[in-house]
Amino acid sequence: MVQGYRWEMREPEQPLERVEVPTFEPGTGEVVVEVAACGLCHTDIGFLYDGVRPRHELPLTLGHEVSGRVVATAADTSTWNDALVVVPAVMPCGHCTACETGRGSICPHQRMPGNDIHGGFASHLIVPADGLCPVDGPCDESELRQLSVIADAISTPYQAVRRSDLQPGQVAVVVGLGGVGGFCAQIAKAQGAVVFGIEVDADRLARMTEFGVDLAVDPSAMTPRDLKKTVRAFAKERGLPQTCWRIFECSGTTAGQATAFSLLNHGAWLSIVGFTRDPVSVRLSNLMAFDATCEGNWGCLPELYPPVLKLVRDGSVKIGPFIQEFPMSEVNEVLAAARSHSLDRRPVLVP
Repeated sequence: MVQGYRWEMREPEQPLERVEVPTFEPGTGEVVVEVAACGLCHTDIGFLYDGVRPRHELPLTLGHEVSGRVVATAADTSTWNDALVVVPAVMPCGHCTACETGRGSICPHQRMPGNDIHGGFASHLIVPADGLCPVDGPCDESELRQLSVIADAISTPYQAVRRSDLQPGQVAVVVGLGGVGGFCAQIAKAQGAVVFGIEVDADRLARMTEFGVDLAVDPSAMTPRDLKKTVRAFAKERGLPQTCWRIFECSGTTAGQATAFSLLNHGAWLSIVGFTRDPVSVRLSNLMAFDATCEGNWGCLPELYPPVLKLVRDGSVKIGPFIQEFPMSEVNEVLAAARSHSLDRRPVLVP
């Protein structure tokens, strides 16, 4: 019998409540993961404060960036016993038409911790075994905690970069260098791209020039036209293509999304990775005129997690400088701090 606790969201805009759980019991096809750490994402803030409705009825335990150890299994999942794992933020069923045609991200039966099922702001969580990403080889507790942010913060931009077919020597433009965007820039650099970063926060701009961004620019004092000229000149000076830029909108703001769209050029690919509920006014005809592509990106397919894990473990993508650990007992304080933008690194909660 596995006993523990959850921090439950019972009402929007109210503090999470700690609830003792007498037993975490896996069903068929499921395992119980003892949480090593759970990253805090702006999606959690959206559910708690911004009126975004989770698919699971309240009460609900938030948190979808989880790493840990399997401590209980069902009869059909016993091979996972004692495994170290990263839990994918989006877990498709694997059997429906969407999954069988390679579109698991839109699986109607998907389970997302902290949205469809209880998440990782807890001592333990119950998840499907299918799709779990094993962490093989030596891995101490500190590393295992850091690996939690692979689920979403790193895997989501990885899928976006992969879908864009980014090639070595191409221009990758990352709009928003905090959290997801910072990891997106590192991933693009690891793929051999030349990375142009756009960010209004001076500290993030300075930091990311040490972690993969070849030129970082604050767009706040520029017109969209001047910003595009700056990227074009940057590419020309380095003998890079003037077409087919890969643009990744990671800020999740209206200004960032408008900026990203304004940078479209011939053959460009624009990936919308960040989320905002606010509308953005753009001229869609630019997609036609530039023969460009704009695509959304929801999570990351579980089968892509192993190469993401490899990028992290071989040092191509750094996590440590971009996260800050907090005790799980401080979850309400950390949520409030993240909402007020008073944290400069991605918070990771540790039971």
